Amino acid sequence: MDDQIWYLRTSKLALALAIIRSTPADTSSREYTEHLAKVVSEQESTWRSKVQALEAEVLQLRHKLLLSRMHAGVFKSGDPSSQLQAQEPGSSENTLSLLEDSGCDLSNEQRSEPSEMTQHLVESCTSTPFLPLSIVKRHCATQENPLSSHMQFLQHLLELKNLTESGSLKTDLSHFENDFSTVSDSVFQLLDGLITFYRKPKFPFSSFWAEAVNTLARLISDCNLSNHILKKCSKKLEEFEKTLLQVILRSNHINRFQVQHYVSQSLVTLGSCSLLRKSIISLLLSEVNSFSDVLGTIDQVQAGYVTQYENIFSLFWVLEQLLQKETKEGNTSSVGHDDQEIKKFLQKHDETIFQLSDAFPLFTFYLWRLGILLNSVETVESNSHP
Repeated sequence: MDDQIWYLRTSKLALALAIIRSTPADTSSREYTEHLAKVVSEQESTWRSKVQALEAEVLQLRHKLLLSRMHAGVFKSGDPSSQLQAQEPGSSENTLSLLEDSGCDLSNEQRSEPSEMTQHLVESCTSTPFLPLSIVKRHCATQENPLSSHMQFLQHLLELKNLTESGSLKTDLSHFENDFSTVSDSVFQLLDGLITFYRKPKFPFSSFWAEAVNTLARLISDCNLSNHILKKCSKKLEEFEKTLLQVILRSNHINRFQVQHYVSQSLVTLGSCSLLRKSIISLLLSEVNSFSDVLGTIDQVQAGYVTQYENIFSLFWVLEQLLQKETKEGNTSSVGHDDQEIKKFLQKHDETIFQLSDAFPLFTFYLWRLGILLNSVETVESNSHP
């Protein structure tokens, strides 16, 4: 340790002497040092940009390779033309190859619906069973929206998996699991972009962001992909959930309700995945429980709490949507009463309603509705475990 400190100090001294000796006559040592630091910083920034560009290109190549291998695995036996045409006939007009690239042609306002994507896949595979996949770099993926390449890749992946899990094309893709780190890397970058956007959302929203959240929920709902994604992206997913929550709670501008509705719908979409639903419900109930405690200390909504009081009803709406879905699905493993926030809510439910009903009747009305829905979930769980 002492040797390291000595070498560090010696290196600093040598650097300082070198700078002093090389300083131009008409420049002070300080000015010359600042100039050198600026030059090094600019070079570092340039190299960092080059590294990021190369990393993005490598990831695109990994996209291409994984989709190509999966494509070959799906159609390695039999006649893909007849099998696909039996599932969904496709027109020969406007033929597009779904797998022509790893995904750079999804613009902010344009996306392919699942049925359209499947049709394009049918048409491309009909003409060429083992279509070579080539990466086409387009302006939208590098300038307007760098996330579109990840989106297109992930959507293509999901469509391929849908084909392998149904009909005569049923194929075991488990041997590709070692390559699914490519999927996790794309999901991580997609989450990064979503968090950046939702921290400062701009209205009106592009349909791209809603589709991105939907694609994210579909990926994590996939039993083959979810473990790989959650292993790498669990912290990032938690950050994204909290970001959406804070957008709803902290909005205070006049037209915030449109933004809140859009963000609330994103939370509902994310919660459509049973693996994420419990954490989202627990997160929202934590805010409801905390605000109930705050209201218990005041007689009426004070000026400092007006905005938060209005915003909390968006959380009620999201919670109702998710709990209704939970009751409908009867998914006993998703939301359980062993969760601390659910326990706290139910234990104080009747007391809180009684305490706040006179001063905050609308708030307590929604608390009552949530209590009914949570008890409905408990009833479903009890019936499923006699």
